[in-house]
Amino acid sequence: MTSLPLFLLAQAATDSSSVPGSETTPTSELKSLMDARSIDDLKEQTSVIWDLVMDGVITYGPKLLLALVLFFVGLFLIMLLRKFVSRALKIKKLDPAVSGFILSLISIGLRILLVIMVLGVVGVPTASLGFVIGAASLAIGFAMKNTLANFASGILILILKPFSLGDFIEANGFSGTVREIQMFNTVMTTLDNKRVIIPNSDLSSSSLINYSSETVRRIDVVFGIGYQDDIDHAFSVLEKIVSADQRTHQDPAPMIKVVNLGDNSVDINVRVWVDSSDFGLYKMDLLETVKKTFDAEGISFPFPQREVTLHQAASPES
Repeated sequence: MTSLPLFLLAQAATDSSSVPGSETTPTSELKSLMDARSIDDLKEQTSVIWDLVMDGVITYGPKLLLALVLFFVGLFLIMLLRKFVSRALKIKKLDPAVSGFILSLISIGLRILLVIMVLGVVGVPTASLGFVIGAASLAIGFAMKNTLANFASGILILILKPFSLGDFIEANGFSGTVREIQMFNTVMTTLDNKRVIIPNSDLSSSSLINYSSETVRRIDVVFGIGYQDDIDHAFSVLEKIVSADQRTHQDPAPMIKVVNLGDNSVDINVRVWVDSSDFGLYKMDLLETVKKTFDAEGISFPFPQREVTLHQAASPES
């Protein structure tokens, strides 16, 4: 609607005010005309926006719908492929650590490929997208060098096998059983069932102790007896205790020898070979049995003692 000149609006307002019985004022008449114009403009803008929305739905709606269908179907196919590969690896009896690593790598790689395909269906140029991804990968590579180091270290761990799933290891101040060897981290659980996650680069570049790599281990325990006790009697008691335990290995044979003459005790070292799985429990049982048997046999466990002599100075009167 074309706008009237200001003097015509003023004239119309004056004429209307001169009509007898009319209650309208020039200000209210002008406001009503401006409101009418605003409503018309709003209708026109709403119509334009609606046309743009409909054009966008008609143009991009089928592509977006196809992209969504492709995305969810792709996820489903990736899940089926992962299950198939998992079964094939189990049939091949591949190391579980290697199998988990391969499955993780396949899953991540296929999902990245799926995202690129979905963007191509929407209309994003894949050629330029590949260039952008390459440049971004280079930048991310410099920014995430530690992550890439963890990835490479994970591959080295799977190849060199310093430890395997189920091994009890000690590394980075933690001791526990290895549960998973992932792409970037190794997951282990401690004896009190805490979950510890250690970067692969730390495990491949630092020292660690694998308590499960050998089938047998040696237990070294030192017992102190008093100087007044009979050493041969203590030897005989310790030999009976060790021989009575079926977990004790006879090859190599147990060894019981005096290793130190201390300030307060004669120290006797007991060396016994046992299965690695029996190490912890055997040691606790040995300590308990020796304490009870020594008490019954009258063999003492000396403790640090100190004699204090007091000299009282004589007073001048005495």
